[in-house]
Amino acid sequence: MVQPLKWNATVRRSAAELDKMRKAGRIVAEIKARTREAVREGITTADLDKVAREVIDRRGARSNFLNYHGFPAVICTSPNSMIVHGIPGHYRLKEGDVISIDCGAIWQGYHGDSAYTIGVGRISKEAERLLEVTKRSLWAGIAEMEEGNHLHDIGRAVQQVVEAAGMSVVREYVGHGIGTAMHEPPNVPNYWPGSPGPRLKSGNVFAVEPMVNLGGPETRMLDDGWSVVTQDGSLSAHFEETIAITPDGPEVLTADD
Repeated sequence: MVQPLKWNATVRRSAAELDKMRKAGRIVAEIKARTREAVREGITTADLDKVAREVIDRRGARSNFLNYHGFPAVICTSPNSMIVHGIPGHYRLKEGDVISIDCGAIWQGYHGDSAYTIGVGRISKEAERLLEVTKRSLWAGIAEMEEGNHLHDIGRAVQQVVEAAGMSVVREYVGHGIGTAMHEPPNVPNYWPGSPGPRLKSGNVFAVEPMVNLGGPETRMLDDGWSVVTQDGSLSAHFEETIAITPDGPEVLTADD
């Protein structure tokens, strides 16, 4: 379970820092675009990792996933009932699968982090709806990221969208601050934790990442020590963006569409 992180709300990124984070975000956006193009029946998750590595190498960036607490790849690939942190390997995508791809990059010491879920070929109507609701919940959270709003307004907006659709928000895994490290305080829950939290300030940067299950919210970890799946075997989806708070509203640094 993710432990609460103590947040120093005075950490506000300068214009120069945000420029570096925009560059990291553009690299992450390219990873998303190239891996999305590569998703098809028959490709392995290890093949998708190779696509991401090529982008990172070509752009002169570094991976923030590779060797993170021993993680062996530059992206996480989580198919079907796997929620997050799947290790790329021999799994070969099949028609009807949904797969979540979580990716990141470092540019001159600053991080970007993003994720998306995509269907392989024709997917079920319920899977289509899961992806639509999860993505819509992310953007509902982003819409709350105005200077002066409260941190937990984000999670409340996410939760309202998800639960109105009859789906469940994962609670053990949450969003986070991001900057010179991939995971910085504070935690950014995808639900209302019971208090509003601190006010948002221009220069704050967060990774917001709803993880949504068709069934219940319960999770379990597989024996590899990384892969997290739904306890009831239901499908799960994951969308994430890195967002800066600005005087003009939220700026999505990792947007690719």
